[in-house]
Amino acid sequence: MKSTEILNKIKTFLGEDQVEQVEETQVEETQLEESQEKVELAQAKLDNGTILEAEAFEAGNEIFIVTEDEKVAMPVGEYMMEDGQMLVVSEEGIIGEIKAQEEEEEVEAEEEEEMAYVSKEEFNSAVEEIKGMINELKDKKEEMAEVEEQVKQELSETPATEPITHNPEAKEKFKVKFGQNRPETALDRVMKKLTNN
Repeated sequence: MKSTEILNKIKTFLGEDQVEQVEETQVEETQLEESQEKVELAQAKLDNGTILEAEAFEAGNEIFIVTEDEKVAMPVGEYMMEDGQMLVVSEEGIIGEIKAQEEEEEVEAEEEEEMAYVSKEEFNSAVEEIKGMINELKDKKEEMAEVEEQVKQELSETPATEPITHNPEAKEKFKVKFGQNRPETALDRVMKKLTNN
């Protein structure tokens, strides 16, 4: 008899075989329950036709882009949905909020209208402010002109440094010195005559 057969007989004798069968049936039952608990996900489209999938299109739920092969977590950003709502993804794969696009457009239009016109008082105060700035610049320009005149005056009053001139009279004579304690050779005499000594 083989060792595995002996083990199986001992297990059946002790009742362990039944315990393993019970555990296997429990695992199969949990797998069936999990498969039944799978939630149907809602789908929606972006204005460009991309299909999105989420448990529910509400803030805090996970959201995915459906492709042919797999589901990809939705990147962070703002997306226009097909029904005109704005989908905001604050974290990758998680819906931040869904808001109506019309409200944003109205707010932007109101801001533009407010910025389009300036009251007469605001215009006059802006003109006065600009005039004040121009006067300040004129004053600074006059001060700079005064400083420039002072610098020119100081420069004209200071004497220039003495010019460097060449003095041709101070000519240095070239002397060839040879060993002084030795007798003069023919070369020494020729060199003396060349240097006029």
